[in-house]
Amino acid sequence: MAEQQKETWITWLALTTAFLAVFAAVTTMFMGKYSNRAILIQGQESDQWAYYQAKSIKGHTYEIQKQKLELELAAQQMKMPASAVDKYKNVIANFGANITRYEKEKAEIKVGAEKLAGQKIGVQNISANLSYSLIFLQIAIVLSSVAAITKKKPLWYFGLGTVLGWVVFFANAFFPFF
Repeated sequence: MAEQQKETWITWLALTTAFLAVFAAVTTMFMGKYSNRAILIQGQESDQWAYYQAKSIKGHTYEIQKQKLELELAAQQMKMPASAVDKYKNVIANFGANITRYEKEKAEIKVGAEKLAGQKIGVQNISANLSYSLIFLQIAIVLSSVAAITKKKPLWYFGLGTVLGWVVFFANAFFPFF
């Protein structure tokens, strides 16, 4: 009778270990999903900042050219015919409009890049919590395995207790509370 009772808890130990392994596999799958998502978002964010830099360089080029034309016009305005002065003023105005357009585009790009950065941080936090939860499952599996080998029931209970860490971090990944 005592041997049958001993085998009963070993059966439960084996079943719980199998379930823990399934939970670990699912947790690993989610962890990979969110890690990959963070990498993809990082790439998109980097692209946005590169686009911002390109707009910044173009805007700066227009600023330099505008300043150069303004200086030329100021220095030569008296010697030029009115039509040439008008052309200079039109080009300077167009350059000013381009500078304004690039500043507006940069502001929009910056908002998008910062939004991606926020998304990346959120996804990284999910992945980190899933990583922590996986550690608790791995500890539980190891303790259950050692309990099966040594036939020490308290180790199995302790392993089951560590599952609480998995529950807390897994839940915190999707419903942050700390």
